[in-house]
Amino acid sequence: MVKRAVSPKAKEILLQDAIQRDLATARRAVLLEILWHERYLTRDQLIVRTGFQLGKNCFGASAWEDIFYRDMRVVKRAFKATGQQLQYSRNKQRPGYYLKGQPPLSHEIQQMIVSSAAEVDPRQIDIYRRLPPSERFRQGCSISNAARRVVAYRIRQENPDIDPAEAIRLANQRAYQS
Repeated sequence: MVKRAVSPKAKEILLQDAIQRDLATARRAVLLEILWHERYLTRDQLIVRTGFQLGKNCFGASAWEDIFYRDMRVVKRAFKATGQQLQYSRNKQRPGYYLKGQPPLSHEIQQMIVSSAAEVDPRQIDIYRRLPPSERFRQGCSISNAARRVVAYRIRQENPDIDPAEAIRLANQRAYQS
């Protein structure tokens, strides 16, 4: 009998199932994804970002610090398995977790920023710059909220049994997972 390697796609399906069923696996997957794309994030920043995707108390209410560090040990091992070294910088200008030898943002994120900047119309920026800060803030919030409502609406169309609050949580999760 010849043993063949399991398909990466099959492993991905099992991982996604585990993420949906197990909060610890979900937290670790979110932490891994965040740190894969962005460096120099502190414990508090990582907890807030993870909580935004999985719910405010995803690390628990009492032993959250221990749970975070336990999760980070697993994430560190996962990076090590890919040849990456997750470290922590205590530098006041750049504190936080980072991948040794990697730039502050992943290549994918850098490309997204470059692509987005190329689409900017200087005339629009000029008009926008003339607006008072309160109006710019209001418009930014309005655009973000509208986008999340559209995604939540689509989620509810695909899954009519989901309540509106859950649809919004899933929309937020999709927005901040890359």
